Amino acid sequence: MSSALDPGYRVEDRERRAYWAVADCLTVVRGELTHLVRQPSGIAWQLGTPVVMVLLFVYVFGSAMTVAEGTDVDYKDYALPGMFAMTMANGFMSTAMVVAVTRERGVMDRFRSLPMAPSAVVSGRGVADVLSAAVDLAVLAAIALAVGWRPDRGPLAALAAFGLLLLLRSALTWVGVYLGLLVPNQETAGNLFAVAFPFGMISSVFTPPSKMPDWLGAVAVWNPVSSTANAVRGLFGNPQPGGGGWVEGHALLMAVVWPLVITAVFLPLAVRRFQRQSR
Repeated sequence: MSSALDPGYRVEDRERRAYWAVADCLTVVRGELTHLVRQPSGIAWQLGTPVVMVLLFVYVFGSAMTVAEGTDVDYKDYALPGMFAMTMANGFMSTAMVVAVTRERGVMDRFRSLPMAPSAVVSGRGVADVLSAAVDLAVLAAIALAVGWRPDRGPLAALAAFGLLLLLRSALTWVGVYLGLLVPNQETAGNLFAVAFPFGMISSVFTPPSKMPDWLGAVAVWNPVSSTANAVRGLFGNPQPGGGGWVEGHALLMAVVWPLVITAVFLPLAVRRFQRQSR
């Protein structure tokens, strides 16, 4: 009653709730990162997969791949930025798995019993995943530099490219959180690989869409992973797929639009799903 009559009290109340929402979020982030550090096998698996992919496509398949006929484009300069984007995109699987395990073990029920902001569990998971993805990206970039890949347009453009990659990862985090809350158990969450695999592969990551059948090339062109991959290729100064369509011609714009759209759809869905989980 007093809050309805005193506008100053309402502002103070909102500020207090915002403060505790941020504090609770940071507490969840610290817990998630501590849990990650105490499981080195998980870190090894998370980092090992992209490293193996880099070595496989550079040294095994690279000599047999061409980006454009009659040109001397080095395949690793085309593929490595795409692998950065695919690694960020596939991260939603680990998010979904962790959320499913956390829920199945009753950790979320424990959180609900505590006097903490309802949004902290979801937002904390998202922040922790982006920080973890930044480490993955740094390791992957170091390996790419070791095998001969180079960004050619300066440090600011390179930082912008890494920012776009993390933007895609942060947007897909909400997809992972939502799916992790949606699936019945962690075994089902593990089956999400069947969704992630074509999402990463049917894109411009490894092959220009112009070399695919028309219907499949259209899917690849409109894939958000392709927009981010093409945009970072441009910022790094690496070869482009060269399809000539509107989406490929505005890759930088679409690399921003797609993550914003994904976040606008899945962040509210994830928060609502968390709030409606049975206790």
